[in-house]
Formats: sequence, structure tokens, C-alpha cells
Amino acid sequence: MATLTPQPAIPQAQGLVSAGLQSRILSPTDAEFTARQESYWSNSAKITPACIVQPQSTEEVAIAVKSLVAAGQKFAVRSGGHTNWAGSNNIEDGVTIDLVRLNKTVYNADTETVSIGPGCRWREVYAELDKHGRAVAGGREGNVGVAGLLLGGGNTFFTARQGFACDNVVSYQVVLADGAVITVDKETNADLFHALKGGSNNFGIVTEFTMKAIQCDKVWGGMTFFSKQAIPGAIEALLSFTDNVPNDIDSNLVTMFTYMPDFKDVVVATLYANMAGIEKPPAYEKWLALPEIMNTVKMTTISEMAFEYNIPANYYDTWFTSCFKNDPRIISKASQLHDQLVEELKAFIPDGDFITQCLFQPLPALFGQRCVEAGGNVMGVERQKDNGILFLAVVMAKTPEQEAFARPKIHTWIQQVRAFAATLEGGDLEWVYLNYADSSQDPLGSYGADNIKKMKAAAAKYDPHEVFQELCPGGFKISNAKV
Repeated sequence: MATLTPQPAIPQAQGLVSAGLQSRILSPTDAEFTARQESYWSNSAKITPACIVQPQSTEEVAIAVKSLVAAGQKFAVRSGGHTNWAGSNNIEDGVTIDLVRLNKTVYNADTETVSIGPGCRWREVYAELDKHGRAVAGGREGNVGVAGLLLGGGNTFFTARQGFACDNVVSYQVVLADGAVITVDKETNADLFHALKGGSNNFGIVTEFTMKAIQCDKVWGGMTFFSKQAIPGAIEALLSFTDNVPNDIDSNLVTMFTYMPDFKDVVVATLYANMAGIEKPPAYEKWLALPEIMNTVKMTTISEMAFEYNIPANYYDTWFTSCFKNDPRIISKASQLHDQLVEELKAFIPDGDFITQCLFQPLPALFGQRCVEAGGNVMGVERQKDNGILFLAVVMAKTPEQEAFARPKIHTWIQQVRAFAATLEGGDLEWVYLNYADSSQDPLGSYGADNIKKMKAAAAKYDPHEVFQELCPGGFKISNAKV
């Protein structure tokens, strides 16, 4: 006769057990606990909680929050687990609330909206919506989780047409710190509705997002690769594309100067995506004139692209971000500093098994205008008057030692780019994109004094005891934002 081995008592979980959530708890001795830990995208984020709790409904999320708060127990909240830095979506020796079971995607044809659970990844959302010839303004990388992207703003394939991902949310279902479940939209709890659009995890746990559906059938898109010698032409093509965004709101561009082990050198990689399904539109004219070494661009769907475009997992990842004016001198400076960093990394990592990204995306003034037209958010992008570039500096390394070597160098790289941009009139832009930011950066503080005030007021109103500032310390906290 089989006997069940009793689980060791976990003090941090006692409140959850008393609240009836025993069957939802994963302890470190469970195989599923290990699997969930391994499923974090970045090795840098794989710290170890005392236990993981996986609620299966909004009601169970509310029960979990109430019991953890009553016990004074620190916790983290996880959606897809794609943020790269330790403590952003996990917690050492605390309780991680894993929303993976809240994973529905439901299209409503009557209202042309989509109800999405925070436990979904974007590839799952697109696969379901593809059945209806629809999409939403969500993540471009298929493995990214729904909640983190939406609460951090979310740059999407549709930003030039209708604002950031958060601008496409029409309502939220939110569990507050006292366990209350509220609906948040432009008419109900309107102050919180505004604050959630870029304000991250400072107010409660979102257990359902309702988004505008977008008709989307075929897409023309994919990756292209060019040799390092194409960098001057690529800079010119990037500048032209960025200034042209208002003339073609359906075409997208991600440009990377990237070191990859397969190439043994820096190459230029791009992601094209025309959401109207137009093949080789004029927006890409200068890009299409460059000599390619590889090309995967084709007529496809947003669902297929989400499955194909995925950044490799299981590296130690360091990201720093900034924004600057669309100016060839700043882009060239970032590229030169990237080349220097690659040579230093080659000397320290002789087998060459690392990846870098010197990544540029258009950030035209049009994006901020679209935010305002959609009803506004708290990110403050509309303050930007000139066309800009969203810049991301990345190193993906195989060991903690390599990560420790690279990190201060990436920090210096981003500081030098910003310092150089600041020498040019209007060169350095204030906004810091939360979803790309390092833990040492202050994206919420970059939103502007008025928006900081609005977020702090919403946090004080809906979380008066500062549960999501103190007991849920992960992520970017409004209490730490600097004006």
C-alpha cells in the first residue's frame, strides 16, 4: 500500500494553506516547481522562492493576496517570466504568485474585443485570434508574457496606427491589496485606468485584460541579415525609415547591430513587418537596396511571426535602454562603442559564445500623438517633439562570471551614448522604456512630474497600506521614482 510522503512545512506558505490553497502550492521538492523555475527566460532571473502558488481563478488570486498580506509575507507576481533581471518577477525565499493558470483568450465578435488572462504568452494569444482573422496590439516576441508587456506600456506592430499596447486596453479586472476585485475602465475607477497604462505592478494584480481586436490577415515580414560593412547604409536606411513612419503607419522596423556566435562577427539584423500585407512597400526602399547575406521575409501571419521571432533563452542577460533624437551621429557613436565592447568580450570569452545587441527602433513623435488620441497613458511619450530612436544595449552571456564582467561595461556604454547625445541640441530624450530598463534605471521617474503625481495618488488610494510597495518589492516601484 502506497504512502504519501508528507511535504516539509514551509513557513512562508502557512497562510496560503490555512486559506485552502494547499493544492495550488508548489514546493522546492516538486518537479513542477523546478520546471517553472527553469521556464524563466533569463538565467539572471532564476532566484529561488520558498514556494510557488498557482491560483486558477481571480477569486483564488484574491484569497492568496489576502492571506499573504495578513501574514506580512513578501511575494512576487509572475506573468510570462520574460523580464531579465533578478527580483523583477520572482523573489528569494518569499512566495511567487504564478499566474500561468489564468491563460484564457476569448474573442467577442459583438464588441470586437478580446479578453486575455495574464498567464498567456503572446504566441498563444495570436494563435487563438488567428482563427478569427484578428489580432491585438501585443508583443512582437512570442514568448513574452501578456501582463508585463501591457503594464509596462508595450511597443507593438501597431503603435504607429493606434498607440502602445496599453493604449489598446479597454478594461482591467484587478485584485487589490485587500482582496477586493474591481473593474477598471475609462468610466469606472478612471484614475487607476490611466495609471495602469504604463504604471506597472504598483496598484494590484490584473487578472484579466480586455483589449481592442484588430482585423489582421496576412502580414509581410521576417528577418534579414547584412554584413558589418553595411552598417553605414543601414544607419542611413534607419534614419529615413524613422522619419517616414507617419507616411506608412503599417510598416515596422527593428534594427540590430549584433554579434552572434554563428557569424563570429558583428552583423546587421532587421525585423520587417508590414501589417497590411503589402510586399516590399516603399518604406523599406533603402533597406531593400542593401546586399543581404540571409533573408526570411515572406507573406505570413502575426501568429507565425510570433512563433518564429524569439530571442534565445537560458543566457545571463543584461539590458540597458535610453532614447535619443533620430540623428546619424548618435547612432554611429552607439555602434562604435558596441564594436569596442565586442572586442573586449571576445578577449574575455575566447570561445566567442555570447550574443550582443545594439538595437534601434523608430520612436517618432507620432507615437506620442497616438497615445493622446487613444485617451492618454502615464508614460509621457507625447512630450517628445522630435522623431527619436528607442535604443537597447544587450549582452547575453553563458556564465555568471561573464555577466559580471559585461555588466559595468554595458552600463558605461549606455552612459557614454547618453552623454554624447546630450552634446547635440535635443539629442538626449528623457523617456526610459520600462520593459527594456535595467533594475538600476528609473523608468517611472522619466514619465514626468505630473504623471509621477498621478501614479502616486492612485497607489495611495487603491493600496493605502503600500502592500505593492513593501510586501511586493519586485519591479519598478512608484515610491522610488525620482522627479
